[in-house]
Amino acid sequence: MNEKKTSERGYHHGGLRDALIRAADDLLAERGLEGFTLRETARRAGVSPAAPSHHFGSTAGLLTEVAALGYAELARRLNLAGASGTLPERLKAQGVAYVRFAVDFPGRFHLMFRHDMLLQGQASLDQATGEAWDALERTVLALRGQPEGSELDAEGEAMLIGIWSTTHGFAHLTLDKKLARIVDCGSDADMLDILLPSIIDTLWIKKLG
Repeated sequence: MNEKKTSERGYHHGGLRDALIRAADDLLAERGLEGFTLRETARRAGVSPAAPSHHFGSTAGLLTEVAALGYAELARRLNLAGASGTLPERLKAQGVAYVRFAVDFPGRFHLMFRHDMLLQGQASLDQATGEAWDALERTVLALRGQPEGSELDAEGEAMLIGIWSTTHGFAHLTLDKKLARIVDCGSDADMLDILLPSIIDTLWIKKLG
């Protein structure tokens, strides 16, 4: 099947490109990075094996667009979680939103931090990554009494990186089922709704006085 025939089947105005991204995303969700192939992605999109490389240049090009999709969804969730409540509540809600994203999209989550598999300097990826980071940074700025858009001081920068490190590590431990072995929680939901907010409160919020 060549691309002309594929287009005649209904892929118009970027439709094939979007279909390939969706197929890659679905494949990652089912099989993880280890089971990902361009050939299977093409098969699921109903196109020739050469189509992904034609549209994205390489496996890395396609995976970069899936990673950008992941960061965009993460940014959306972080912005939503940080939209209401007291500042401590907003920060804890964003931490929970981060881990829930990893639980809901483990394939995307693992891919997003595999820089060896992605194209660096890709505009779509850089923009989406920045939006996710900015969502958390705005909450930290507000907690430290700094105006939105200002530059975090050294302590604020350390706090931002520390909060990200805490939630990121918690996400990996949750996905790997490590926490369930050592923490007396009835379910993953308990760990997210009770344990993680408590950790953020103890490590970061109480230090602010």
